[in-house]
Amino acid sequence: MTFHEEAALPPVRFLEGERVYLRPIGLEDTDWYFRSLYNHEGRLLTGTQKHYSREQIQQYIQSKAQDSSSVLLLIAQRDNDRVIGDIQIGAIDTFNRNAFLRIAIDQQENQGKGFGSEAIRLMLDYGFGILNLHRIELNVFAYNERAIHTYEKLGFQREGVQRQALYYNHVYHDSILMSMLAEEYRAKYLGL
Repeated sequence: MTFHEEAALPPVRFLEGERVYLRPIGLEDTDWYFRSLYNHEGRLLTGTQKHYSREQIQQYIQSKAQDSSSVLLLIAQRDNDRVIGDIQIGAIDTFNRNAFLRIAIDQQENQGKGFGSEAIRLMLDYGFGILNLHRIELNVFAYNERAIHTYEKLGFQREGVQRQALYYNHVYHDSILMSMLAEEYRAKYLGL
């Protein structure tokens, strides 16, 4: 198959929901991922402090292909295949069956529409139902009230506060640790 034939194929849909699907990230996504890291609001919500070069992003994407301790996927809209964010289950601990989850929706116009909630549900189902994880945790900064509300609505429980864990924009901010257990997921979403 030639490059042009491959480029004409529809994107792979690894995990599919009603309005979004999750697909693997590839080197062809380097420019999108690089640009998404420089979205001002996205940097604030994720606490991103460092700057990255395009080459560093390309190396990061290549390294993820070899990393069995994480699953990094792009979030795309089903109706037009447009990539709107990324989601990751990382630091997968196969002994204790724990991992963390992180998500970023790149543009404000795509936030608050349920795309992130749907992507998280897809990833939780994969984490608990396929990877056989027992516990998935996340951190959210205290100023991100919309995300905190969303995570609680999805079923995450607050576990604690890491006081002044992030220094951003001349101020220290708390980070809230939240988690969900497999039996909580199954009770809420599968009725088990």
